[in-house]
Amino acid sequence: MPIMKAVKKVVKKMKSDGERDARQSVLEDLFYDFNRSRVEIYKMNFVRGLFFGLGSVLGGTVLIALLAWILSFFVELPGIGQPAEKIQQTIQTDKQ
Repeated sequence: MPIMKAVKKVVKKMKSDGERDARQSVLEDLFYDFNRSRVEIYKMNFVRGLFFGLGSVLGGTVLIALLAWILSFFVELPGIGQPAEKIQQTIQTDKQ
């Protein structure tokens, strides 16, 4: 009986490896159909990187501005109030 279990295990492993290889092959074929040259791939990745960087900077700026705005509501609270007030004064000084 242990031999049959081993055979079934090997057959199952071969089947899953075959399916994984087939999926990988299909994905590679799709990738190379859309991108035939390395220059196109490099251009696409460069532009994608530029937009990712720009989006990260804009998102970070909006997030920090939102956080400073929310902190401005807590100026009267002890512990949070003094640092929040300093941030608010710094922002107002920079505006002038």
